[in-house]
Amino acid sequence: MPKRVARSYLPLTPATFQILVALGDGEKHGYAILKDVRQWASGEVRLSTGTLYGNLARLVDAGIIVESNRSPKIPSNEERRRYYRVTEFGREVAIAEAERMEQVLAMARTRKLI
Repeated sequence: MPKRVARSYLPLTPATFQILVALGDGEKHGYAILKDVRQWASGEVRLSTGTLYGNLARLVDAGIIVESNRSPKIPSNEERRRYYRVTEFGREVAIAEAERMEQVLAMARTRKLI
């Protein structure tokens, strides 16, 4: 199987990138991802549950994230939650997107736009 190239997945949509950023520090369930995106994106990225779960499914299919086998120690409604984490390839994709964004910002600075 040929090696996948992270840059071939770029550019990511803002929602997809924010999901990867939210998962950057460890696995989370969907609602925790939504909360992270709301907090960090300061309303700039509107992430509905439909958008979130559609993106999660695409990211799982692409091997960028995986569903975790995590199960809560204490029985609760947590049992129904699905947890996700970034794969090593997914981390490469997120890093490539961050680097791409840095290059665009550098160009904007050079052109005195920011």
